[in-house]
Formats: sequence, C-alpha cells, structure tokens
Amino acid sequence: MGRLVSIGQAAKLAGVSVETLREWEKMGKISSQRTQGGHRRYDVDQFIEPMPRQTIPYARVSSHDQKEDLQRQMDVLMAYCQQQGWGNIEPIQD
Repeated sequence: MGRLVSIGQAAKLAGVSVETLREWEKMGKISSQRTQGGHRRYDVDQFIEPMPRQTIPYARVSSHDQKEDLQRQMDVLMAYCQQQGWGNIEPIQD
C-alpha cells in the first residue's frame, strides 16, 4: 500500500473534481479508507496510471457564409492540440 492522501490531494493527482472521486467510489472504481473522524484517505497508487483523457477542440460559426472561418478555426485548434502533444483528439464543429 502506498501513501494515503486527502480527497483534495487525490483529486489533484487524478485531475478531476472531489465530487468525481466520490462518484467513482460509489461506483466501485476506487476505494478509500476512513480516518477516525470519518475523513476519506486515498492510496496514491490508485492514481499512478493516469486515466485516459480525451481532447475535444470545438469550433463554431454563426452562419453558412462563415464556412471558411470554421475550417480555419479547426486548423488552428488541431495545430495547438498537436503542439501540446495531446492525443486522443476528437474535434467538434458547429
């Protein structure tokens, strides 16, 4: 067993909100131990392998006349995502 951390520290490690951790615990995805005061403590080993992330760049325009702008926006967003080294990119256009 690894080091135990508070729910706030565990949320930062996992890159999610405290509420998400509570939901994951209810669903059985992760587990915690309780202190005598009833506070949750999470084993950091549960968060060593990062959960898969998805990047969703979103571009939109107001009218059909701006169709070229939509493609330009998406090109810029995709270039930025690739420059950051983000994988699993699923763009959305509107």
